[in-house]
Amino acid sequence: MKITIIYDNTAYDKNLQDDFGFSCIVDAHEKRILFDTGAKGSILLANMSKLDIDPESIDEIFISHDHWDHQGGLGEFLKIRPVRVYVPSQFQTTVNSPDVIRISKPIKLHDGIYSTSELKGIGYDLTEISLAVETEKGIVVVVGCSHPLVSTILDDASQWGKIYAIVGGLHGFNDFEKVKNLDLICATHCTKHKSELKSLYPDAFMDGGAGRIIEIL
Repeated sequence: MKITIIYDNTAYDKNLQDDFGFSCIVDAHEKRILFDTGAKGSILLANMSKLDIDPESIDEIFISHDHWDHQGGLGEFLKIRPVRVYVPSQFQTTVNSPDVIRISKPIKLHDGIYSTSELKGIGYDLTEISLAVETEKGIVVVVGCSHPLVSTILDDASQWGKIYAIVGGLHGFNDFEKVKNLDLICATHCTKHKSELKSLYPDAFMDGGAGRIIEIL
């Protein structure tokens, strides 16, 4: 499995542009999934180009929730590559794709690739879904902002096995005990307590940023 961060508040690869938002590409089980699309299609596509990632190589798109900084680049991307799009069932933004799948309950997308339940964001009038991917080391959970709380997402994803890693935005998460047994924590985008996580779990913590590549062998 490989995760390539395309869009983030910071740039790990200084040749890429940073911007408020999140997107990554998940390569696993012979599928290439674009997870979220950041805020601006121009930045998303430019960063993909600099990473030599052809939009035509994307099989599907998975949108975690209906916030502009996660779905803002969707329309522009779909003009180039009109593929299947997974969204929460309560997603309100128009999706110009011939194949839109709305998710409410946990579902198997492909062998070894799943979506969590559509979970209610805490303090937000929206819902959010997360990606769960099987690896030999355990389940890797890819999250957008974790508005429903990290503990709730991990509990939901654990139906497919032991959680090995979490990658993505953790928002205001500070219940640090909930991730003490994870082997990898890559906190990106909206995470408020990166320094605390890094201090508590230095062996597991990994800085994100556009251009960061995470390989789980």
